Formats: sequence, C-alpha cells, structure tokens
Amino acid sequence: MNRNKRPAVTAALVATGLLTAACSGADTTTATGGAVDAAELKLTPTTPAAQGTVPKVNWLLEDEPDSLDLDTQGTSAGRVVLTNVCERLYQLQPDMTVKPFLAEKAATPDDKTLVLTVRDGVTFHDGSELTADDVLWSLKRHADPDMEQSDEFTNVTSMTRTGANQVTVRFRTPDALFTKALAGDAGIVWNKEQVEKAGQDFGTPGQTDACSGPYQLTNWKSGDSITIRAYDGYWGDQPFTKELVFRWASDSALVNALKTGAADGTFAESPNTASALRATKGLAQYYGPSTATLDLIPTDRGGLTDPKIRRALSLALDRAGIAKSGYGGLVEPWASPVGSGSWGYQKAEFTAAQKELAATAPASPDAADITEAKKLVKEAGAPTDPIVIGTDASQGRTVIANAVRAALQRIGLEGTIKTVPTAQFEEFYSDPQARAEIDVLAGDWYISKSDPMGFYDNGLSDSSNNWVGFKDATYDQKVKQALSTLDDAERAALAIDVQKRFADAAVWIPVAQVPSVLVLSDKLTGAPASQAYLYYPWAAGLGAKKG
Repeated sequence: MNRNKRPAVTAALVATGLLTAACSGADTTTATGGAVDAAELKLTPTTPAAQGTVPKVNWLLEDEPDSLDLDTQGTSAGRVVLTNVCERLYQLQPDMTVKPFLAEKAATPDDKTLVLTVRDGVTFHDGSELTADDVLWSLKRHADPDMEQSDEFTNVTSMTRTGANQVTVRFRTPDALFTKALAGDAGIVWNKEQVEKAGQDFGTPGQTDACSGPYQLTNWKSGDSITIRAYDGYWGDQPFTKELVFRWASDSALVNALKTGAADGTFAESPNTASALRATKGLAQYYGPSTATLDLIPTDRGGLTDPKIRRALSLALDRAGIAKSGYGGLVEPWASPVGSGSWGYQKAEFTAAQKELAATAPASPDAADITEAKKLVKEAGAPTDPIVIGTDASQGRTVIANAVRAALQRIGLEGTIKTVPTAQFEEFYSDPQARAEIDVLAGDWYISKSDPMGFYDNGLSDSSNNWVGFKDATYDQKVKQALSTLDDAERAALAIDVQKRFADAAVWIPVAQVPSVLVLSDKLTGAPASQAYLYYPWAAGLGAKKG
C-alpha cells in the first residue's frame, strides 16, 4: 500500500466505529463502566497466550471482502481474512517490529542491494514447494503499475533470481522502507501456477487461495460466509484454532451476534460496536498500539495558511477535553500526527521525542499557552474571515469541530463549522475542489508501516497530501535522507528532526492517537490487540484460555 494512501475502509474504522467505541468508557483491557483517564491509557500489543485448542471460532467482519486478491482490492475486510492464509517475505509482529519471514535471511551487501534467501521447506496449500521463482514472480506482480502495491517499487531498478533460493533486488537509491513494505501486501508470495490458472477469477468465490500460511481457504459462499481451516502441511506451528468462519454484519446485527454468542469476536470497525458491547457479560475488550491519529488538516485557503495561526490553534486546543468528553478517555492526547504503533524501532528515542513535542501541542492549555497563542495571533494579524472547519455529523468529528471553534474563540478568532454527509466528507481527502470552501478538516489518518517516516513524506513540497502548501527545502532534504538511511539509529535521529520541523510549522495539527480495538469472547485469548492484525496471522495464536 502506498504509505500516503488513505483507504476509505480505514476512515470508517478510525473516524466512526473506533471513535464511537471510545465513547463507551471501556477499560483498556476489559469492558467496565466509567471513563478512562487519558493519562492512564495503557495499550497492550497482544492478549495472554492461549492454553488450549478450539475446534471452531466464528468471527465477524463489517463487510464482505470484494476480493481476496490484495493486489487488486486491498480492503480491510479482505486483509483480516487473508493475513491468516497468505504469508509475506517479512512479517509485522504484534509489537509492531518487523522481521524476515519467508525470506529466512536478508543481506545488504551494499546500500542499494537487498539479497533475500527464501526459506526452505515451505509448501503452498496445494502441496507444491515455494521457490525463489514464486518469490520473484510475486514481486513483479506487485510491482505492475496496475496493482495496488506498485508505488512501493518506484525506487527498484531490477529484481532477479541470483541463486537456487535467492532473489536480489537493486535500488536507484537506498530504500529504508522497502523491507517494511515486504511485511505488508507488497511482500505476499503467491503460487504462480494457481494464480495463472485462475486468471481473471483469482480472488473470487470458488477459487483457491494460492498461499502458504497456517490456514487455507476452504469455502467462500458469496453473500454468506468465508471459511478457513488449519493447513495440515504447514511448515510452522499448528494453530490453536482449527477452523474459522467469517461472516459480516454491521451495526445492530453485528452487536446482537456478539451479545448472543453467535459470534466469538471482531476487530471493532463499525459504528457503536465497542460502546454497545462494553458491559456485555462474556465479552472482553482489548486495546493495542496503532499508527492511527486524529488530526486537524489545514487547507490552502483562509487564516490557517499562516503557520503562526496554526501554532496558536495548536496551543489553545483542549485535547484532554476532547479525549474525556468526546471519547471516554480511550483516545490519548497526542503531539505528533502518527501513532505510537509506528515506533517499530528505537522506541525509547521516539517516546522521549513525543514528550518534548507536548510544548507545541499541550493536552490541556494553561494560561501561559493561551498567552503565547494570543501573541502569535497578534504577530500574524488576526484573519478577518471566520475559519471554516469541515466535518460530518459523526460524534467524534462533531466533538473535535466544536473544540476547534472554542479554541479559536479563546484566542480572539472566529470559527464556523461546515457539516456535510459522510460520503461527501470522504471526498475532502482526495478532491481539492471538495476542499475549496473549508480552511481545516477534522480528519483521521493511519499508515501501514511501523516507521514514522512512512508518514512524513506527506509534508514534502510536492506531496498531494500537503494541502496547506508548506515548503521547506531543508525539510525536503531531511525526509529524503531519512528514507535513504538504512541504519535504524541514524534514521530515528533524522525522523525526530523531521518530526520537530513538521510540528514547528504545524503542517498538520495533531489531536489524539487512536488504539486498535479487539472484542473477544472471554473464553478465548492469544490474538494480537495491535494494528498488526491487518498483516500478522492473528488467528494462529487464538485459542482457549484454559487447556
């Protein structure tokens, strides 16, 4: 997935389902009453390890997948199913770190070359051996300009088989995020023979999965269910759960299925799911790190085109009030535009840097913050026209929009709220014409990679997501340097530098980070609670609490 791409499904997950769930006031591990103090919010990457096997688990999705070919339809619903069936060259872990996987070893003889050694003893679900030829063919399929992952390969100059079990990738310039992409959909290894045999029908009901994971696709009954079963010939450990049946429902139907025990769990994506289930006996809720955030995204019109006005708004915004009154304390006031799930390396350094940013984005502004904000407004010259805040009628965005208007009033500025239908709101992200009448968007964002540099290219001078027109040659140079720096410690230092420049210019105004939410029968455990569930075989560890 393009690290700048914002899938509509995830927009629904973060902006409506998950944030409405936050209003439940659920505890950070199990459902309880009362609001959570945002300062006490604790995220856990996974749930306790399973102790026993389970013959069958019923799992809920909000939508039926359009396709199980993630090269052509990379949706959240399809990914939740397929991540248990298809394996990748690298693997994202529940703690959001990344390690080689189907590529048993990876070497960089120089900073423009990546040599992947393909793991021996892996078979596809039809029993055939996974080979370097399959790896190379899959990489070239992902790189095809018509495929979803093609933008991950723009820096690649060649991909060749250089040994019996070896594939070599060469780059135009060093590419620090390429191995992170290989832990996502760009790293799936397909069974070439099965994909070509299916042709245009690959990924549709009635077709095989063409993969090598712990589960194999056994049935997709269109409009009803998808079933996967543990693959007996799997090269790794056998899953605790032998069979999973996925069905899809939204709103009240999904809630009722979980309340009645007709379903055993879901990763909460739909409106009201977690809030409606928080007090349900027999269900637990778990919250994990993700890269998702709530942000104010300014456009290229109105008063917020001045960075001093943007900084003033950031200083005056009551993030803790938004978290507490709007979201029951489940979201955490945050000072950067990407969540802590992006800290897949050098976590101590990123944690310290986040704390330092609090001066530009306080959780609760004090008198000194307001004084400084008013000073910035005076220096900039207060805009004469009201600042127009774009939102829809969802509870989460409404809370944020009202908080922005209050913050503006606090520093002597006027704000007005423009509310549009949710479908129209989604157009704000992709269509400049749709944004022509707003000055700032009460928005949300996430990235697929566990590296902050997967976000900060949004601030490049030529980025389509740099709506406000921020231009800084030093920033551009630092971003490109970081993206070409393979050493984690060196890249983290550059990322922290870039992060501070982004914050100082208030290119976006961060509001809060948003956790992922797992709703699970209290008889089950072992699944990750973090955003890794989109790319990690989460069902393989899911099993009984008791042996």
